[in-house]
Amino acid sequence: MDRREHHRAQLRLPVRLRWNTPFGQKTEICKTLDISRGGLLVPCEETHAPGVPLWVTFPYDGSGESQPEIQAKVVRVRSARNGNGSKAARAGSSEKALALHFALPFRPESNGNGHAKERERRDSPRRPLAVPVRVRLEQIPWFEEAMTMDISAHGLRFLSSREYQEDDRLRVSFDPTASGPWPTAPETPARVVRIEPVPDSTARAVTICREP
Repeated sequence: MDRREHHRAQLRLPVRLRWNTPFGQKTEICKTLDISRGGLLVPCEETHAPGVPLWVTFPYDGSGESQPEIQAKVVRVRSARNGNGSKAARAGSSEKALALHFALPFRPESNGNGHAKERERRDSPRRPLAVPVRVRLEQIPWFEEAMTMDISAHGLRFLSSREYQEDDRLRVSFDPTASGPWPTAPETPARVVRIEPVPDSTARAVTICREP
């Protein structure tokens, strides 16, 4: 018996997947095998292990305009066949189907001062937003391609596998094709104010504050 939380619908709709690699971000465009309120089943030529985070644009419009992205996690991998056992994608017999669950908003256990139940007081409200961001240490020319988790007028939080320290000075820029959350500038100076582990992940949530 199928014990899924949400009903599945077998729909073929375009979707774009984005993920981080040691050499930058990669994307793949495919079509869903089925969808539900909680996630998607998609064929994918790349190999992804369960637990790997991906960012999903769904449904994807190839017009070139910026579109919202949703963080998801790989929860299962199997051969790319639909529920009737027939081949759902013709890219090759090695193609796999990824079961993706949309990630819940990450909520840290504390506000950075060790008091879990104390309400955090911010100068400006934060809102969830996933867009590509380029981050580099002030003294190093090579940047990391990452994805934001949420933003405010004075700061943002991004998911990173690199090692940062509190008070590190950074330079931040956004993909020219994306709608950056801050006023357009080649690079924006920022400072690391908090680093938090992410549950069930080797990545960290890095919070930065814009510098004047």
